[in-house]
Amino acid sequence: MTDTLTPRERSHRMRAVRQHNTDIEVLVRRLIHRSGYRFRLNVRDLPGSPDIVLPRHKTVCFVHGCLWHGDECRAGRLPATNHAWWAEKIAANRRRDQLAASACSALGWRVITVWQCALKGKGRLLPDKLQSILAANIAGGPDFKEIRGTHTLDLP
Repeated sequence: MTDTLTPRERSHRMRAVRQHNTDIEVLVRRLIHRSGYRFRLNVRDLPGSPDIVLPRHKTVCFVHGCLWHGDECRAGRLPATNHAWWAEKIAANRRRDQLAASACSALGWRVITVWQCALKGKGRLLPDKLQSILAANIAGGPDFKEIRGTHTLDLP
């Protein structure tokens, strides 16, 4: 299947994809704030410029879109067109995400990753459940925590 858009139109559409203040990021921030935590946004002094930083609790939170960051859920499936290019792009994103999380952990930060599938779609978690998971892991928990939805693909 070929792309129905011209390269210029495709470029314009891709530039419109937001990097900050996405719907899922705003929802996670609301849940954390509702739990009584205060935070900073997109701290560039930390590796990977985490989406949410809770300095008092030495915790960073990355909010990942399943497609862009290569989750193994339904929303993370690669597009059918230009498959090789997308596979390399997502692999590079995953490597960069892993390096950022490891670097934050090496600096003594607890790392929480919230995936889009935990917030949207059939397998999403209820807001109260997600809020309690976030609060429990901010207050104290493992050095790395990934929060996903309940429906994932069984990939080969």
